[in-house]
This record gives sequence, structure tokens and C-alpha cells, in this order.
Amino acid sequence: MPQNQTHGADQPDIAGPTPKSQRTKMVKSSDDNENKILAKKLKDSEICVPIVYGNIAFWLGKKASEYQSHKWTVYVRSSTNEDLGVVIKRAVFQLHSSFNNPMRVVEGPPFELSESGWGEFEIVITLHFHGDVTEKPLHLYHRLKLYPEEESGSLSMKKPVVVESYDEIVLSEPSEGFLARVQNHPAIIMPRLPSSFALPPVPMEDINSGKRGDTKNHPLSQWFTNFSEADELLKLAAARQQVQAHIARLRRQLSLLDGQQQLKSASDM
Repeated sequence: MPQNQTHGADQPDIAGPTPKSQRTKMVKSSDDNENKILAKKLKDSEICVPIVYGNIAFWLGKKASEYQSHKWTVYVRSSTNEDLGVVIKRAVFQLHSSFNNPMRVVEGPPFELSESGWGEFEIVITLHFHGDVTEKPLHLYHRLKLYPEEESGSLSMKKPVVVESYDEIVLSEPSEGFLARVQNHPAIIMPRLPSSFALPPVPMEDINSGKRGDTKNHPLSQWFTNFSEADELLKLAAARQQVQAHIARLRRQLSLLDGQQQLKSASDM
């Protein structure tokens, strides 16, 4: 069976003298040039995305059964309740194997999952980012909390159990395209850029494709912990005072030990 032959620009289909070889110069399209500019990394820079992850659990009271005592929601949110969809593409929640379909995938914000049950267990939350952010997923580990601590009182239908953790996603050497896309987004802490530095223009589809996924008006927002800078500074100041007080106690104890040692040495002479 005859095989198909592929004829190039220097392999004519007709008989006759072979023409001089021709070279076709491949010129990059404007789209290729734009993509190259957008993908350029900004050296020695970091973008910070403050996040909060945790759960809120409500006791069902008289409606509670042996295996359905609580309704709970586990989530990842911005520390300021802004839309995280500009950075995070999807979240995967790995539940206990006793649940039907224990691996739950949430495509788009808000990144949360609601269920009911009776037991506490560790939930693995895997965050996947948009292509211009990073290819590496981020794994978070959260212990689902349903029951209050003893000092917090007994079970109540009015007051849920809230457990949240604050963290920061730090993205090193971000691309200029990503910087341009998120430069005015309130969920992002931008690096200081030189006054002479100009970010590339943002494609129109990125501007218009924004989806409102903030949690400011979330039904559970009244129970969210406020992780403001002022609160963090107060906590740091309190911790510093405790450390300083502990150091002072240790110094006093060392002074007493030194004094006792000197007295013992003098009595032995």
C-alpha cells in the first residue's frame, strides 16, 4: 500500500529543476509576546495572602440523635472576608472515611463544606491555585471541633463552637501578570514596587470575569474571629510581657542559687 508523502517547502510536487531552498521566518505573535511579559518573574518580591481556616459547629439539641448530634461547616476564608477566588481555584476537603464520598471538591468561592455528624476528626484541606499563581498545592490540617471546652460551659444551641486558625500564604517571586491581576485586590498584601516599575495591562477577560465570593455577608460571619493587625499586636505585646516576666523570675532564681553556692563555698573554707 502506498504511503502518504509529506512535501515541505523545499520538496516540490512537480518534476523539473529544484528551486532554491526557501526559509520561512517564524515571527512570534503579539499574544506570544504578551504571554512572555505576563509570565516574567519579579525577583526578590513576595505576595502575602492572609487566610483563616477552621469550623463552626451547632449542637442540634432535642433534634440530636446518636449519630447526628451537630451540624458543622468547615471553610477557608480571607482574614478580612474578601474574595479568595482571585488566588485559589479550588479546595478539596478530605473527610473521615465513614462519610459518603469523603473527598469533597469545591470549585470556586466560598471555599466551604457543610455536613452533620457526631465525631471529631482531622480534615485535610488542599488548596489549588490559578495557573499564574503557583502549580504547587497547599495542604492545611484542621481538627474538626464539635464540643466546647470545659471552661467554656455546656452544649448550647444558641452559641456554636468556633475554632479558627490564622495563616499567611506567601508567594515568592510572583509573575508580573499575576501582580497586575491582583494589584488592587483587598485580599492581597502587595510588595513595595519601585516608582519607576510599570505593571503590564490586565487582559479584559480577567477584569470582567471577577466573581463575588467574599464572606462579608456570610450567614456565619457573626461568629467569625477578628484577626486584625491591632489584635495581633496586642497578643504579641501580651506574650512579650509574659516572656519578660518569666525571664525575670529565672534571673531571680539564678541569683538565689549563686548566693547559696557562694555561702556554701565560704563555709567549706
